[in-house]
Amino acid sequence: METKDSTHVVIMAGGIGSRLWPLSTPEMPKQFIDVLGTGKSLIRMTVDRFLPVCDIKNFWVVTSIRYVSLVAEQLPEIPKEHILAEPQARNTAPCIAYACWKISSRYPDANVIVTPADALVLKTSAFAALMKQALDFSAGGERIVTAGIIPDRPETGYGYICAESDSVRKITKVHAFREKPDLPTAVSYLKAGNYYWNAGIFVWTAGTILSQIRRHAPQIAGIMDRLAPYFNTGDEAAYLAELFPLCEKISIDYAVMEKSDCIYVISDDLGWSDLGNWSAVREHLALDAEGNAAVGKDVRLFGCRRCIVHAQDCSTAVIEGLEDCIVSVKGGKMLVCRFSEEQRIKDFTAPSGIGTGRVKQD
Repeated sequence: METKDSTHVVIMAGGIGSRLWPLSTPEMPKQFIDVLGTGKSLIRMTVDRFLPVCDIKNFWVVTSIRYVSLVAEQLPEIPKEHILAEPQARNTAPCIAYACWKISSRYPDANVIVTPADALVLKTSAFAALMKQALDFSAGGERIVTAGIIPDRPETGYGYICAESDSVRKITKVHAFREKPDLPTAVSYLKAGNYYWNAGIFVWTAGTILSQIRRHAPQIAGIMDRLAPYFNTGDEAAYLAELFPLCEKISIDYAVMEKSDCIYVISDDLGWSDLGNWSAVREHLALDAEGNAAVGKDVRLFGCRRCIVHAQDCSTAVIEGLEDCIVSVKGGKMLVCRFSEEQRIKDFTAPSGIGTGRVKQD
């Protein structure tokens, strides 16, 4: 039976959440924001849901060097030496390798959970039970367990895990990982009953993931081995700045998960969402009689239907006559966009997509 003392949690907190602009920006990305108006940022909610399975002294956060102070401010109880600063974004495989090499150097027998910082899990008791089951299993040998989410709709925005059989609260071998599907394919996954949303949460021992990265991503392993002699020394930051950007830029899914033969899945209905866009945020907010969701001090809606308004920066926001729209105000920036066009928010907010207003001259 695994204990909290032998468990470590690695939180990946380097993303910028650009699909939630202007609430989430490179200066203050969504993991550090109270997206749902609960009084807690997403990274704080992430820490809280793992406390039943891991002692706070064993939490680690891997983030961009620009966000280290934000992490320290929001999570002051996590040891400062456990806040790992990536000098450059290289996707999740190098990020995970750095954290797990560091953990292994001091705690070679550690059992490790890796999780994104910015997802939502509403059913926290069920989640903790799932994690404990996964930890017990991963401790028994070279086994990687990934968390699956029972789908409640044919979602085209998530990747899927195909299990060899039903994995609801049972650990089952993974048959394959599937990319984000088109709608007919997503419908077929839902009917099949053995496909689960990929939450990007992994459980393994430190020894297992080092062995798997050596086998399937030797270039990254080689960089980590060169860096390891400088861990916890005054030279670590300098060598990290030199060596980390040399890592192959690749996700852990492509680097290890899709190649390994020791991948398992355990699934449940956890009230999970990646809160990856405004539609997902709206799904997890209270709705009024017209289907509107609002976050802010004083949001007044007149004749609006099926909208979301996020206006925590405003003392008062008055919106009239909109249907199926997103309204967000933050830091002097404002977005008004139809839900049908939200996949283009990245394009709209790119420097070339921002127009300049001109006053008509008489």
